[in-house]
Amino acid sequence: MRFWRSMKGFYVARLMPRYRLLGPCYLHDQYMPGQWFSDPPPDPVRTHLTPNAAMQPLNLKPLAFGKSADVQVGDPALIASFGGVASAAHVVAKREFAGSWEYLLDEAIFTAPPHPAWSGAALISRDGRLIGVGSLVVGDTAGTGEATPGNMFVPIERLPPILGDLIADGRVAGRGRPWLGVAANDSYGRLTVGRLTPGGPGEKAGLRKGDEIVGVAGEAPRSLADFYRKVWATGPAGATVPLDIQHGAEKKRIDIQSINRLDNLKLKSTL
Repeated sequence: MRFWRSMKGFYVARLMPRYRLLGPCYLHDQYMPGQWFSDPPPDPVRTHLTPNAAMQPLNLKPLAFGKSADVQVGDPALIASFGGVASAAHVVAKREFAGSWEYLLDEAIFTAPPHPAWSGAALISRDGRLIGVGSLVVGDTAGTGEATPGNMFVPIERLPPILGDLIADGRVAGRGRPWLGVAANDSYGRLTVGRLTPGGPGEKAGLRKGDEIVGVAGEAPRSLADFYRKVWATGPAGATVPLDIQHGAEKKRIDIQSINRLDNLKLKSTL
């Protein structure tokens, strides 16, 4: 069995009889009580494994998927999260979102007021359909620079094309996009390296915190979102990404051998 939980509210699962760890594992402390396995982990006696005979379909009617394209700014919505926490909200904006961790949505849904358990929460439209999954709490939902706190949701349309891959393998199939391990800061269009993933492609290539990113293969990025699009346009994960860097008075090009970000993560399937 594979069982993934997206933060605390949104579940994707394939359920079948397998094994569950009921007590502490004295020899392998990386296994935690409550964890499920497709096969018994080492030393099944000392890890208190029991076959899962009770895992059955939940017999609950799932929410139908809606279309975020049908949602308008100002529309009412319901945010429902883990533990039965639900609250009313309204759509403040639908706009592009770029995160410093090499993350970009062409259009995200922003709601207010903030929901206390937003991570993985379901965004439900006025007609009772699932239209988004909670991703972030933000201070500027409108994108105007003013203090308008609320939440950002990933449109549900992004899930169906990859759902089969997530259920089968816990990750999207294919080579993926090139990942650099660079957290960039965008200050009025000026991009600087704020943080480097230790041992990541950017650090290995010689990038340093504070470096200004002035180009990708000779083309100047206009914004953080434009920077990501230019990087991703160089090819799939594994492509060499040529960054033009300004460090003080020195300008140079650094070629970064990108990787698939998922190859840098330690992924586990747990309850």
